Amino acid sequence: MTNNPFDFTGRNALVTGCGSDKGIGFAAARLLARLSASVAITSTTAERVEARAVELRGDGASVFSRVADLTDRGQAFELVAAAQEALGPVEILVNAAGMVQTGIAPVGAPFGELEPEALQRELEITLKTAFHTTQAVLPTMVERRYGRILMVSSVTGPYVTAPGSAAYATAKGGMDGMMRTIAFEYGRFGITANSVAPGWIATASSTPDELAAGHHTPIGRPGTPDEVAGLIAYLASESAGYVTGQSVVVDGGNMIQEPHGVDLYDADDSTT
Repeated sequence: MTNNPFDFTGRNALVTGCGSDKGIGFAAARLLARLSASVAITSTTAERVEARAVELRGDGASVFSRVADLTDRGQAFELVAAAQEALGPVEILVNAAGMVQTGIAPVGAPFGELEPEALQRELEITLKTAFHTTQAVLPTMVERRYGRILMVSSVTGPYVTAPGSAAYATAKGGMDGMMRTIAFEYGRFGITANSVAPGWIATASSTPDELAAGHHTPIGRPGTPDEVAGLIAYLASESAGYVTGQSVVVDGGNMIQEPHGVDLYDADDSTT
């Protein structure tokens, strides 16, 4: 390692949820690779994950890619074993899988109408994917007494919610609870665990209403996956060794304002 805390030379990262070129997972993998980490990426769709791997290799990155359905515990453990055989010990884990999965309709229903099967499905793709993959990497991190575990959580669940979001909010709230327990239990092994909590971020899965909501934040626009990735890279760095058990919000200041859904400033007033 060098004296630059943001030089990841010699570090190996596994990033899940890398199917979309406009997603937070791939943005995190791309930035870590540009900072000289070797990266393992995964998605449930073969052509997508291979396209992402080709892009990273085109930038000169050392990349391992594999299709895996991380709701299947066996596949999660096989993924980690294969990544470590290809790259070496996984020292950074970014759990970005979840929310949506190719071929599976998003879960959305008022709480009173939420089917148990729909809740279970959201828990499987958002919470248990992170559970399986984190348990798979922990033994090596404990043995090496070093690790960075990052959860891509959300403001929805840990901080706020919306009608129809019961399943998603429950899964993300559970993710943060799991993260804090990992941080508490494994801190003495040199392992940190933190969450990033995005607000309105423009990704391939964003709806028109969600993108419009981003324009009502104090910043006045939706965020970008690269802006979330920057925080992930910091929390994965040497500089963040004393930051653990935290959920850090990336929402353009949306939660600090009392009025929502209105333009607070004149667009021509640059002094406000």
